[in-house]
Amino acid sequence: MFGLTAGANQRWEEPRPWGEAVGVQRLNIGSRMSREAHVRFWERVGVRVPCATRPICHCSSEEQAAALRVALENRFAECGLTLHPEKTKIVYCKDDDRRGDYPNQKFDFLGYTFRPRLARRRAGKIGVSFSPAVSNKALKVIRQTVRRWSLQERSDKSLDDLARMFNAHIRGWINYYGRFYPSALYPTLRHIDVILARWACRKFKALYRHRTRAIHWLERIARRQTRLFAHWSLLYGRGRTMGAG
Repeated sequence: MFGLTAGANQRWEEPRPWGEAVGVQRLNIGSRMSREAHVRFWERVGVRVPCATRPICHCSSEEQAAALRVALENRFAECGLTLHPEKTKIVYCKDDDRRGDYPNQKFDFLGYTFRPRLARRRAGKIGVSFSPAVSNKALKVIRQTVRRWSLQERSDKSLDDLARMFNAHIRGWINYYGRFYPSALYPTLRHIDVILARWACRKFKALYRHRTRAIHWLERIARRQTRLFAHWSLLYGRGRTMGAG
């Protein structure tokens, strides 16, 4: 199976409200195609998403995908648009059933990277599946957000205070990006605990300059209170996180 991801370049400059879809007033077909792509991908998990983004078109062959790309280029040209050269590409959806070799075998969409991955398939067997997981770009944004929190400098706060302040953010990331291949989130979630250990080193004299001791102290609390921070049930417990809100 081949997939065609398409993005548009805007040829004109005109004022529009912040967040309005590019070309929505002159390219209704673009918003319709984008909405359909959203609905197909997210309707089963009940996640609400913006009404316009890059469409994904599934094709049965490379020839069909190439023909579709030409048709889209022509249609966009009629509306004064061009396809974005970097965001528009033909991708081969490689897995155990499709073992061809093509240059493009992954793409990013809605914060996820779709590519071949090892996964448990039918009958419990481990195999290669073309599936999504949180993208590197999204993980970078999460780490930057956590860095801006400056957790290690909040020595005036208790651990319970920090949990109340930031659990909504952490839970939202888990609920959105943890829908598929949640283990891709684990290294970034563990990074939060590393920063919490730095906070403990500053707050408690017994842990000052004892980073390893602080990490072990935090792990003991996490195993006893897996619900304190939203990500602890994933890393240290067997339960699932509750919904955001």
